[in-house]
Amino acid sequence: MMNNACGCLHFLLLPVTNNVGEKKVKLNQLWKNATNQRQPLPESNQVRNNAGGYAWEVDLGTMLNRFLILGSENRTYYVSNKKLTQENVTNLLRAIREDGERVVQTIVEVSQSGRAPKNDPALFALGLAASFGNDATRRAALAAMPDVCRTGTHLFQFVEVCNSNRGWGRALRRAVGDWYNAQDPARLEYLLVKYQNREGWSHRDLLRLAHPRAKTEQHNRLFEWVVRGKVSPELPLVTAMQSLREVKSLNQATKILRKSKLPREAIPTEWLSEAQVWEALLGTMPITAMIRNLGTMSKVGLLTKGFFRSSSRAVRTVVSELRNTERVRKSRVHPIALLAAANTYARGAGIRGSGTWTPVKEIVDALDDAFYDAFANVTPTGKRLLLGLDVSGSMDGTSVVGVAGLNCRTACGAMALLTSAVENDVTHVAFDTSAYALKIGGNDRLTNVIRLLERTGGGGTDCAIPIHYALNRRLAVDAFIIYTDSETWSGSEHPSAAIARYRKAMGVPAKLVIVAMASNQVSVGDMNDPLTLNVAGFDAAVPAVIAAFLAS
Repeated sequence: MMNNACGCLHFLLLPVTNNVGEKKVKLNQLWKNATNQRQPLPESNQVRNNAGGYAWEVDLGTMLNRFLILGSENRTYYVSNKKLTQENVTNLLRAIREDGERVVQTIVEVSQSGRAPKNDPALFALGLAASFGNDATRRAALAAMPDVCRTGTHLFQFVEVCNSNRGWGRALRRAVGDWYNAQDPARLEYLLVKYQNREGWSHRDLLRLAHPRAKTEQHNRLFEWVVRGKVSPELPLVTAMQSLREVKSLNQATKILRKSKLPREAIPTEWLSEAQVWEALLGTMPITAMIRNLGTMSKVGLLTKGFFRSSSRAVRTVVSELRNTERVRKSRVHPIALLAAANTYARGAGIRGSGTWTPVKEIVDALDDAFYDAFANVTPTGKRLLLGLDVSGSMDGTSVVGVAGLNCRTACGAMALLTSAVENDVTHVAFDTSAYALKIGGNDRLTNVIRLLERTGGGGTDCAIPIHYALNRRLAVDAFIIYTDSETWSGSEHPSAAIARYRKAMGVPAKLVIVAMASNQVSVGDMNDPLTLNVAGFDAAVPAVIAAFLAS
C-alpha cells in the first residue's frame, strides 16, 4: 500500500480526474435514448425506491472517509439514523485488516478536525479497530481513545462497541483507566458530574472494571466519590450536586446553582420543574442550550408575558441574548438551528412529550431576528451554485425528517434564502415536472420566499429538471444542490444520466447534491460517483456536510 501523509487510506481516495470512467462514458451516451425514471438505467445496479422510481444500490466499494463523515458507506448522509448498521461493517473490517493503523490515524484526524457533523461514526470505527485489528492496530486504537472520546458520552459509546465485540481484557482496562487519568482534574470533575451514565454504562462501572491507579490526589478524590460515594470538600461541583440533593428549600437550591454553575444534567429531576431553578440556570446558559430549552422554560412558567417580575426579567434576558448580534455570531449557532427552535416555540407545543405554552411575541420576533443574524456564521463556498427547489404539490404538507414540526417547503425556502445571503453566484430554479426561474435575494424575508414557492408549480417531481435547465441555457455551474421532499419518480431521464451529460457537454466537473428532506432511505444520485452526494433527511448539520463536500 502506498504511503499517504494525510492519513487517508490510499485505496479510499476517489480522485476527481477519474469521474468519467468506462461506466460513466456509457451513461453519457444515454442522452440520445434517455431512460424513463420508472425504469432502471441500463448496465446499472439501480433498485426500485418507495416512490416507484429507481435509485442506486449501496456501493460496497466506497470506504472509510465517507463513513466517518456521513455515517454510511453509500455516499448518503442519513440524518435520522439512530444506530450504525451491519451494512457498514464489511468495508470497515476490510479497511482495518488491510492497514489498521492508517485507519486509526484517519479516525483521529476526521474526529478532531470537525469535518464530521457527528462523532458517532468515529467512535464506532475506533471500537471496531480496537476489537478486530491486529496487535498493532488494537494498541493504536486504544492509545487514540482520549483524542476521539472527548466526553463521558463518547467514552460510554466506545466501550459499548468494544464490550459487544471483544469483551474486557487487560489492554482495554488499562486504556479506560488511562482515559480518566489523562483528564485535567477540574475537567474530569465536570465530565463525571455532567455525563453520569449513558448507553447502559456508568462511570462507577468503568472504574470498577479498570481499577486505575490515580495520577494525582485530586484524581483519587474523584475516583473515591464515583466508586464509594465519598464526597470531599475539595470537589466543588460534586459538593454542590450533593448539597442540591439534600436541601428542601427552593431558595437554598437556587443559591447553590448560582454559586456553583452546575450543569443542568447534574440537577435532580424534581428541581427542574421549578421556574426559579431555570432562572438561575439562564444566567449562564449558552445560546445553543437556551434555544433548546425555550419550551421547557415556558412550560414551568418562567417565560410568560405576565405580572411576575421573574417572568418579565427572564423574557428580557432571552430577548436580549437573541438580539445581541455579537453573541449570536460568537455562538456559531447555525440559522437552521434557530429556525427549528423558532418553529417549535411558536407552535406552543413540543412534538414529543406533554405540555403546552403560550408563545411570547417578543421571543418569537427575537428568534426571527437571530435567524438572519446567524447568516454571518455560515462560511461561503465561493462556488457557482444552482439550487433546484422542489415546488411539487407534496412539499407543503410533508414534514422534514430530522427537524420536528418543520415542513419541507419552509426548509427549502430557508436554504434558498441563506445561500443567496452568503454566496455571490447563485441561480435559483424551482421545479416540479417543469422549470421556473426564481429571483431570491439575500435581503428577502423568509415569509416572502415561502409565499413565492407556494405560488409556483404544484405538479409531480422530476429532480433532473434543474440540470436540464442549466444545460439548455449553457449555464456553467460548479454544483447543483437539489432540495426535494422525497425521491424523484417522474421524468424521462435519471438525474445521474443528466449530470453525466451536463459534465460532458459543458466540460465542467459539476457536483450534484440531492437533499431528500422527507426521506430516510436511498436517494437518487449515483452512489458510485465521487461527485455526487445524497442526503436523506434534513437538520442543522446538513449545510455543513454539503459545504465540506463542495470544498473537497
